[in-house]
Amino acid sequence: MTQAASLPHPSPRKLLLMRVRGHRGLLIGGVIVLFALILALAAPWIAPHDPYAQDLSRRLLPPVWDPRGSFEHLFGTDALGRDYLSRMIYGARVSLLIGVCAAVGSGLIGTTLGLIAGYYGGRVDAFVTFFVSVRLAMPVVLVALAVVSLFGGSLWIVVSVLSLLLWDRFAVVVRSATMQLRGQEFVIAARAMGASTPRILLVELLPNLVGPLVVVASLEVAHAILLESALSFLGLGVQPPTPSWGLMVSEGKGMVFFDARLIALPGAAIAILVLGINLIGDGLRDVLTPEGRS
Repeated sequence: MTQAASLPHPSPRKLLLMRVRGHRGLLIGGVIVLFALILALAAPWIAPHDPYAQDLSRRLLPPVWDPRGSFEHLFGTDALGRDYLSRMIYGARVSLLIGVCAAVGSGLIGTTLGLIAGYYGGRVDAFVTFFVSVRLAMPVVLVALAVVSLFGGSLWIVVSVLSLLLWDRFAVVVRSATMQLRGQEFVIAARAMGASTPRILLVELLPNLVGPLVVVASLEVAHAILLESALSFLGLGVQPPTPSWGLMVSEGKGMVFFDARLIALPGAAIAILVLGINLIGDGLRDVLTPEGRS
C-alpha cells in the first residue's frame, strides 16, 4: 500500500472549508458584508448621534479630515444639521434589510415556479417559461418607478415591488436544475415508494438546489440594493427622513460642486457593499458548483 493511499481522505465538510479558505475573493467579500452587517445590527449602540436630530445652526459642518472639522462629527453634517456618520450607519440597516427581504420574497416566488415547471414539464413548463419571458420583457426600473409612484414610496412597498420583479433568475436556475434531477435514481425511487409530489419537491429535490439558490440569492441582494438606491435617488424609494444611502445621494446632489462628500460617502458605501456581495456570490459559485470543485 502506498503512502498516498494510506492517508485519510478529508471529509466533505473539511474539503468545503479548505475551498472557502483558499478563495480570496470570497473572504474579502465576507469581511465587507460582515462589517456592514455589524454596523446595521449595532447601529443604535455605535451611532454617535441621533440620525434624525436636526440642528440648523450646525448645518454642513466639514468632516474631521478637513482643517475646520472636529471629532464631534467625524463625517460632518448634512444640510439639515444631522450627523452624517450616524445616517451612514443607519443607512446600512436600510440597504441590507431591503436587499435581503427582496431576495427572500423573489426567491420564494421563483423557486416555486421553477420547481413546478422543471418537475412537471409539458404545458406547465411552457406556461411558466412564457411567464418568465413576459417578466424579462418588462424593464425593471421603469416598472418599479411606475408602481412606486402609483402606490407611494415606503420601505415595504419598495420591498414588495422588488420581490415581484426579481424572481426570474431564481425560476430559470431552479427549472434547469430540477429538469436535470427529476430523472435521477433517488427521485424515481421516491416516486416508486409512493411519495407524494410535495414531498418529492420539498424533501428530495429542494435540498439539492441549495447551492445554486444561495449563489443566485447573493447576486439578487446586490441587485435589489442597487435598485432601491436608484429609486431613492429619484425620490420614489425610501422617503425622508429615513436614512438611506440612495436618498442621501439624492439630498446631496445639489451640493456636488461645493461639498462632494455628501455624495461621495454614501455612493462609495453602496459601491463597496455591492462589490462585497458580488464577491461572495462569485466565491460561492466557485466553491459550491461542480465546475468550481474540479
